[in-house]
Amino acid sequence: MSELTHFDEQGASRMVDVGEKPVTARMARAEARVRMAETTLELIRDRKLAKGDVLEVARLAAIMGAKRTSELIPLCHPLPLDSVTVSFGFPEAGVVAIETVARVSARTGVEMEALTAAGVAALTIYDMCKAVDREMTIESIRLLEKAGGRSGHFTRSGD
Repeated sequence: MSELTHFDEQGASRMVDVGEKPVTARMARAEARVRMAETTLELIRDRKLAKGDVLEVARLAAIMGAKRTSELIPLCHPLPLDSVTVSFGFPEAGVVAIETVARVSARTGVEMEALTAAGVAALTIYDMCKAVDREMTIESIRLLEKAGGRSGHFTRSGD
């Protein structure tokens, strides 16, 4: 990572030209976490919030967010996504872990789509629960893994 590819020689922002790159299968996996009161998590898990099934709404929002990433992040290429999956876990008391996986056959990576999906899912959970829990926090939106393309396979180490 010796150069910032979204800037030209004069420092002007630009969309990277990927026209000469080969189309390859690419995958990215991302995570976000929402920390909340244990009672809020119970309401989510028991599907007892007045707004509906929080996790299913968050799943749909995540997929929609991934599909619209190039509209939200100025220099992202629009990608013909092959799939976006969203799963939820409960690694500790009061925490919802969101994991997203985006796949595409394209000339550029799909990391931003996976990250956007995770972030939108977290924001949706926050939105649906804010009336019962004003102390919630969205934490550690991060890339966990990516594969495909010239830069090869990356997996976040440790933690």
